[in-house]
Amino acid sequence: MDILIAVLPALFWGSIVLFNVKLGGGPYSQMLGTTFGALIFSIGIFIFVQPVLTPIVITIGIISGLFWAVGQVNQLKSVDLMGVSKTMPISTGMQLVSTTLFGVIVFHEWSTTTSVILGVLALICIIVGIVLTSIQSKEEKNEDQSGDFKKGIWILLVSTLGYLVYVVIIRLFDIDGWAALLPQAIGMVLGGILLTFRHKPFNKYAIRNIIPGLIWAAGNLFLFISQPRVGVATSFSLSQMGIIISTLGGIFILGEKKTRQQFIAIIIGIIFIVAAGIMLGIAKG
Repeated sequence: MDILIAVLPALFWGSIVLFNVKLGGGPYSQMLGTTFGALIFSIGIFIFVQPVLTPIVITIGIISGLFWAVGQVNQLKSVDLMGVSKTMPISTGMQLVSTTLFGVIVFHEWSTTTSVILGVLALICIIVGIVLTSIQSKEEKNEDQSGDFKKGIWILLVSTLGYLVYVVIIRLFDIDGWAALLPQAIGMVLGGILLTFRHKPFNKYAIRNIIPGLIWAAGNLFLFISQPRVGVATSFSLSQMGIIISTLGGIFILGEKKTRQQFIAIIIGIIFIVAAGIMLGIAKG
């Protein structure tokens, strides 16, 4: 039962971008709706759990949420350019690399020889996985999609920076996850409004995309529940499995076309990235 709970964040988070695309609207409406969904869910959790909110918890939580908004809106913009099946493996890989390097440099997480070996192998696996999942067909190289791919990669670098700060700032200040939930959601909404208001995102699609926000917050909730039950390392590793759902969902549910060679490369790339997530979880443990 504990492992099942630990798998739920991957299930929820892996499906979010599929819901975003299916529910329609551009990246700005999708982004805004997602933040409001997260806020609604977080208010409900706050009423139920009633964590203590100090000025530092509120401030850091809001900052974390603002950077999450930077990460999310740019990830959705990249999806708009490159598609889900190409964006999500690359985005996941970039996030794993950035958070791992930060953890090693700042928190000295690789304290043993085994963890160093596993960590280095994991980073190599991530690089291989990113290369495999980003392979373009001849048609894509010859058409405008090649330009979209290059632009999408640059956008994902900004997205990765946003997600990195969102994650590490909470740990830097040792903020309890339950206490941070509501301030983070407030920061997400503020960031969503600031980053999207020029693009007139307040429409029916923003309302529809409240659903992915509820799903994202539910994933966050189950991550908090699973960590004391199975450990931080295991819960971290299992949460990376969402890449399978988002990538294959982009192909089979959203109908993103791939050549046979691309499909095989994507499957192998996913395996490498998931394996890297497991190794990083063990190294951190």
